[in-house]
Amino acid sequence: MAEPPTIPFRTTGSRLLHPLSVRFNVPLDQVNFAVCQLFALFAAFWFRLYLSPSRAGVIVRHVVITMLGIYFAIFCFGWYSLHIFIEVSLCYCIMITANVSNIHRYSFVAAMGYLTLCQISRVYIFNYGLLATDFSGPLMIVTQKITSLAFQMHDGLGRKEEELTVEQRRLAVSSRPTLLEYCSYHLNFLGILAGPASNYKDYIAFIEGNHIDMKLIEEQWKQKGFSKFPDPSPLRAVANKMVITFVCLVWFTLITKNFPISYNVDDKFISEASFFRKLCYLFLSVHASRPKYYFAWTLADAVNNAGGFGFNGLDKNGNLRWDLISNLNIWNIETATSFKMCLDSWNIQTGAWLKSVCYDRAPYFPTALTFILSALWHGVYPGYYFTFTTAILITLAARTMRSNFRHYFLSSRKMKIGYDVMTWVFTQLALCYIVTPFLLLGAEPTIKFYKSIYFHFHILCAIVLPILAVKKRKSIMQTTSLKANSSNPAPSHQQPKKEQ
Repeated sequence: MAEPPTIPFRTTGSRLLHPLSVRFNVPLDQVNFAVCQLFALFAAFWFRLYLSPSRAGVIVRHVVITMLGIYFAIFCFGWYSLHIFIEVSLCYCIMITANVSNIHRYSFVAAMGYLTLCQISRVYIFNYGLLATDFSGPLMIVTQKITSLAFQMHDGLGRKEEELTVEQRRLAVSSRPTLLEYCSYHLNFLGILAGPASNYKDYIAFIEGNHIDMKLIEEQWKQKGFSKFPDPSPLRAVANKMVITFVCLVWFTLITKNFPISYNVDDKFISEASFFRKLCYLFLSVHASRPKYYFAWTLADAVNNAGGFGFNGLDKNGNLRWDLISNLNIWNIETATSFKMCLDSWNIQTGAWLKSVCYDRAPYFPTALTFILSALWHGVYPGYYFTFTTAILITLAARTMRSNFRHYFLSSRKMKIGYDVMTWVFTQLALCYIVTPFLLLGAEPTIKFYKSIYFHFHILCAIVLPILAVKKRKSIMQTTSLKANSSNPAPSHQQPKKEQ
């Protein structure tokens, strides 16, 4: 009798959970990740209850949270975790030696350069295949933190306060972190596996126990009869996020595998399906792929909240908010009626990082440069660059269309509802059109996919942008002419002569 087949595995991480991988027919690296995150959830509750700022000193909290993070990284990635440690060590050396006027430049080049070298090795050595143990995700998060801290240090130590925006002033760091603080910020177990990225000042305030004071206004609580700040419990927020995580896991198990994204470039499907059917399957397959991101990011957010990190004050109704480092707003994503609304609700912390290090500081073409940086940060798969260059075109076209036509649909409630429905359909289809190359990865399947649906959004952008640009230019010229005429109402020969 033949022995039951065992699934092959290639991992540099721990093989301790291989029997569990075989039992559920799930790749070992995914089992290691899920088990570590669940263990991190319980460890976070323990850390909050037994190593709270009132029970343990700051140094103890830093040491414990860092050592657990290092252990999780080694358990999941084995010797690949060295890449994370090397990048952190390299950039710490830059931080303590570089001049404050250049610290952000050197750190950015070093961190992004090291990340890019690792991404290139994944593409060209492994021939577009994902590593069995994918260490790039944690490295990407570490890169965000390194560069954010470097820019915030430059703002706090190398620029005048009046030169900063309100947000830059709030996040500016006025002293160089110690080695322990630096390692704790980048390698803590709450966020080392799946993030999300956070700001250094928020993290240090959490470790030191000042995070509640930063978010609550003392006078409001005194008016409610409190003599001191309460210690808000994250239990409800964590429970809600774990329910979402469970639903996403079930959805991924039952639905996602039935709508593979690769079927969009299946030869038989392309040759037989109508354009409408292709759009319908594209919509279903892209939406079916989202829950795996919802699962990972929501679970990561729950882990941070369980440890007490992520408190963001009160909402307008006086309810506790635990969304300081939340990475997505699922409702806004699924109901988005504009491309901007979806971008603002998807991978929120990455969007905040791109805004702080690129968009707000770029002297020219901030939108284009931000999308280029986003593509470079994600990796060097050709599909990423198709996604982000297409996103630039569609973003500009969507902005132009919205500014030119939205006001016509605000005259009545029915018109507004019709406009919202129409823009929801176009937004979701545009997102599917943009995201598919990101999921296909390679250049050949991306070109094949776009050809199968006739490059329709590219063509629409090529038509819309020049026409509306000409219209906008004429409008500006007319406005300028009207202003000039209003300031000079009479012809020059009819102007009264100056008295002699």
